[in-house]
Amino acid sequence: MSIPSLPRPGRAWLVRLGAALVAIWLVTVCALWWWWDDEPEGFDVVRAAQDRAAQRGQSMVVGSVTTATLIRVAETLLDKRGGYLSNDLLPPGAWMDNLPNWEFGALVQVRDLAKAMRNEFSRSQTQSTEDADLMEADPLFSSPSDRWLLPSSESQYRKAIEHLDAYLARLADDEAYNAQFYARADNLADWLAVVEKRLGSLSQRLSASVGQVRVDTDLAGDPHGRQSTATPQEQAVRTPWLEVDDVFYEARGATWALLHFLRAIEHDFEPVLRDKNALVSLRQIIRELEEAQTPLSSPVVLNGSPYGFFANHSLVMANYISRANAAVIDLRKLLERG
Repeated sequence: MSIPSLPRPGRAWLVRLGAALVAIWLVTVCALWWWWDDEPEGFDVVRAAQDRAAQRGQSMVVGSVTTATLIRVAETLLDKRGGYLSNDLLPPGAWMDNLPNWEFGALVQVRDLAKAMRNEFSRSQTQSTEDADLMEADPLFSSPSDRWLLPSSESQYRKAIEHLDAYLARLADDEAYNAQFYARADNLADWLAVVEKRLGSLSQRLSASVGQVRVDTDLAGDPHGRQSTATPQEQAVRTPWLEVDDVFYEARGATWALLHFLRAIEHDFEPVLRDKNALVSLRQIIRELEEAQTPLSSPVVLNGSPYGFFANHSLVMANYISRANAAVIDLRKLLERG
């Protein structure tokens, strides 16, 4: 029977050193995870626009607050704690999913507003030319959100921000006549039509956290309407258990960004909204989105049954988003009336 040899002193020291380094690395990663896993705070959209204008020595004009808010929200995606996480390949970013989903929700709203500024807010009529900077910013924001190879997502989004900043500078330049922002009811209604669809989709996905039997209403209202693929009259829809928190945080990011955009719209479109007697409708939407941003007191996103003992955070969020969506529909109808 052979007696096992004892580890040599030098080798034992290396093992202990390796274990200590691994432990330090894990503690550091966990600390960063805890520090980065925090949703950004809101900001005053008018003050942010005033500060940006003061740095340039320029005055505030129509569209300054909306454009500056779009820039600030995009900058927040890149410069918050931990930076942009959606394309991280190393821990802790690669292990996180709440904040990356929050980023994607906010990014979708940034893309929608950037496209609306390119196609609607900066153009007077259908035959008018596109603004050169907005024409560049729109496709840059549409770059994939998880790209880490060059050009990375961050570099594309920063280029888009630079173009928005250039547009904002020309917007407030009295000698530059090639940059405009038209605060009109029809422009605002067109963007709200997109917002309406985004909120409706989020509400449906959040409600599916507990499972639903949905009736097919795709062709409702058009007796002669057709679709490419037949679908059942009723189908059961349920969000997979591991994706419930992903949808929840995507909705949190989307409502955070949209809340700031609507506050900016309230400032830049105030005369139009007052003329349509629609200012109170916009403020009701803002109130609902503020409630959707109430801090989450639970360490996890609970997914209890609708009338069960435990809360269902997805259904609570869906309630606020549905109410906001209904108010958006009403507001758009008010703007479309003569």
